[in-house]
Amino acid sequence: MTEKKQLGRILLKQQALTSEELEEALSESGGRLASRLTEQGKISHLAALKALSEQHGIPGIDLDQVCVKLSDLELLPRAIAERHLILPVLSKGERLFVAMANPREKKVIDELEFVTGKRVYPYVALEKPLRAVVEEAYSRKARGDDYYVGPNCPEETLAKLGIDKPNADRTEVELSRPPGTPAITDPGPPGAQPGDDGEGAPSSVTNPEGRSEVAEPVDEDFGDLNAELSIVTDLPVAPPSKAPPGAATILLVDDEADIRRMLEKLLSGRGYRVLQADAGHLALRMVKEHKPDLIVLDAMLPEVHGFDIARRIKGSRRYGHIPIVMVSAVYRGWHYAEDLRASCGVEAFIEKPFKIQDVVAAVENALLGKKDDKERAEQLEAMHQEAEQLLHSGVQAYKEGRFEDAASMLRKGVEIDPLAYRLHVHLGLLYGRMGQVFEAIAALEKAIEINSRHFPALKNLAILYQKAGFKNKAAETWHKAAVVAPDDETRAAVKAQLMNLL
Repeated sequence: MTEKKQLGRILLKQQALTSEELEEALSESGGRLASRLTEQGKISHLAALKALSEQHGIPGIDLDQVCVKLSDLELLPRAIAERHLILPVLSKGERLFVAMANPREKKVIDELEFVTGKRVYPYVALEKPLRAVVEEAYSRKARGDDYYVGPNCPEETLAKLGIDKPNADRTEVELSRPPGTPAITDPGPPGAQPGDDGEGAPSSVTNPEGRSEVAEPVDEDFGDLNAELSIVTDLPVAPPSKAPPGAATILLVDDEADIRRMLEKLLSGRGYRVLQADAGHLALRMVKEHKPDLIVLDAMLPEVHGFDIARRIKGSRRYGHIPIVMVSAVYRGWHYAEDLRASCGVEAFIEKPFKIQDVVAAVENALLGKKDDKERAEQLEAMHQEAEQLLHSGVQAYKEGRFEDAASMLRKGVEIDPLAYRLHVHLGLLYGRMGQVFEAIAALEKAIEINSRHFPALKNLAILYQKAGFKNKAAETWHKAAVVAPDDETRAAVKAQLMNLL
């Protein structure tokens, strides 16, 4: 079934379109069809968003009711926003929410994640209104305004933010849904109120008709402390190169096998022990388990970008001491190298194609002045014990009903060891229990990046995606959960949930 037929049939099912109007509409693309029918008054704005949401499997967003901090537009050049009809509507921490006319433009999303170092969550918007808001928002930014406020931004939202007129100064941004409208995809548990889709997340329109009930995140796995903070033993890596006792360990992270082989031969020939990884997830796991003395890191990687890896490592107490030499064939120039040192904390930046002597010099310079191995080992062990104690204390606080204290302890543990998936899993389950859906999603996503076979994390992430309205992401995650389910009965239950969703 084509995209446009699918949207037309969704509108027909919702009784927003007659069968005669469906035949007339089959020649148009989904986004243009929805916009035209809305302009002609044949369907409501909300009905069009509901249909687009169901078609794309992601939430829809009503741009008339948003309030956008215009400084966030610096994350995306105006020319790209206008060409691809994409608008940053909320940037919070490591997450970036965007409105898109065509959320299937995955390449645009991938590039935006790469450049910003943020996880991008797309929301679908009607094409013509989005084009108008993109133009207006960027024009206001150029004039020096601080905010774009939609014409129907609810009064209670403005009052909450302490403003009494559009584009007044304020310190935060909030997106709001029509009063009484629950989050998209799932009407939520009985008695759910608007805003249950998570603290700090964009609000969206809903399409609860015909949906199967979405389960709540479960906490039966909370408190599983029967293993080290993050032990992942199935690392599919080449054996380390031979090296003399006490040799420094270097982790090479590059998706080009020829580059890895060349650097492995070069560095092992100089007496270093060399490990290799070809993708971002594997690199993070190897940093956790092998604790290299130095990382040679490519900026362009599958799964997790090199910039994101560098930020995570350098932003942690346990791994921040590891020098990073970053290489890139895409980003060039001394100014970019300086930006990388400032934003990611890398010790050196080398452009591809590189000279062998430049790599050797960067590695040797970065390894100079490292602390005595015994002293470093003692510090690492102390940090491990501190993170483990925070995990245990967080679990105890949770059992006592002190959720905020538990979250604080787990966050401190993550700051110490951001590669410990059990800390991320517990933090994600706790956020889910507290109703902070997007915070829970972010924590569980990080856990799965480190250990992709952890069933409880996959199961709860699928539930949370579905609850937040990301139907396609939910289906993809339920499928992964089925693959690693612990027994046949659980696998059958997961497959049943997947079939209900589809």
